[in-house]
Amino acid sequence: MATWYYSKIRYQREDETGTLKTIKEAYLIDAVSYTDAEARLFEIVASNTPEFQIDKISKMKLAEVFIEPDSETWFKAKVQYISFDESSQKEKKTAHFMLINAIDPGEVYKLLKLKLGTLNDYEITDINLTDILEVCPYEPENEILKFRPVEEVINETLNTNQ
Repeated sequence: MATWYYSKIRYQREDETGTLKTIKEAYLIDAVSYTDAEARLFEIVASNTPEFQIDKISKMKLAEVFIEPDSETWFKAKVQYISFDESSQKEKKTAHFMLINAIDPGEVYKLLKLKLGTLNDYEITDINLTDILEVCPYEPENEILKFRPVEEVINETLNTNQ
């Protein structure tokens, strides 16, 4: 399960009149720790924005992040799963938060209905617009480790030294 970190940065940019304007941006980063989130944030943002400050990094509790290819607007949805508690004979609702990009809240509702299917009983209770500019999932191809037997490594180094 991914651990998502909500990160806010700010920097100054000169507008067309020559005055400095403070710009604030928010990113969602999949990382293993706050330190990893900060490092990944620097990798992502530093190429476009050389001088910026990190205002905030905090964990964001999300059950699922759905990335759709054709939209850049991110919405946070609250989905309540409904189950029946046999001991108390009452319905029990468990809230899960999900992030999805779409054009408008109506499309978010349709996409969530499609993604969640009909397996469980649920209600989509909230759909809110977020200020997230970009979602950066973890990409394992950047950190591929190739494990080999020790004997193979020793033989290889012996052959190269001869």
